[in-house]
Amino acid sequence: MSRLARRVGTLARRLWRREDGNATIEFVIALPVLVLVFTMSYESAMLQTRHVMLERALDQTVRLVRIGALPEPDHDTLTKNVCRFALIIPECAANIRLEMIKRDPYAWVAVDGTAPCRDRRDEDAKPVVGATGGSNSLMILRVCALFDPMLPGTGLGKKLPQQAGGGYALIATSSFVVEPS
Repeated sequence: MSRLARRVGTLARRLWRREDGNATIEFVIALPVLVLVFTMSYESAMLQTRHVMLERALDQTVRLVRIGALPEPDHDTLTKNVCRFALIIPECAANIRLEMIKRDPYAWVAVDGTAPCRDRRDEDAKPVVGATGGSNSLMILRVCALFDPMLPGTGLGKKLPQQAGGGYALIATSSFVVEPS
């Protein structure tokens, strides 16, 4: 064995036994996991905040209908009020779609679980209005709002199901009865 080979072997054994770089290695291994947990927590918190604000906005709008502050609600009036109360929805009128479904409260038929959302690729998307109710009609309102993930390339933002035209959908549902006049 040559002198150079023995010297390299001795140096390698000495480096192998040293422990002063262990904390750096642990940090390098743990940092990506911690960053991923942080980004997923942030995205989850934003998702929950947006959903709560959408639910609150729809509830406040339906409350105005119930107390008579919006006497004959139509699609545009309801959309405007949902956007007025939903403070955290960016470009609200362009990103929400309101669906109004009339049901007979005495012959109940369940509403399907999917709500139509806006297709961002279609510039002239028509709102889903449904029928406006008459006296004693049960009206079910569903709002579908599209949001872009805050951190789309990591964690939860990467896993959220995308709708047509991009973004993920949050849906809020409420109802009211049209009182007889």
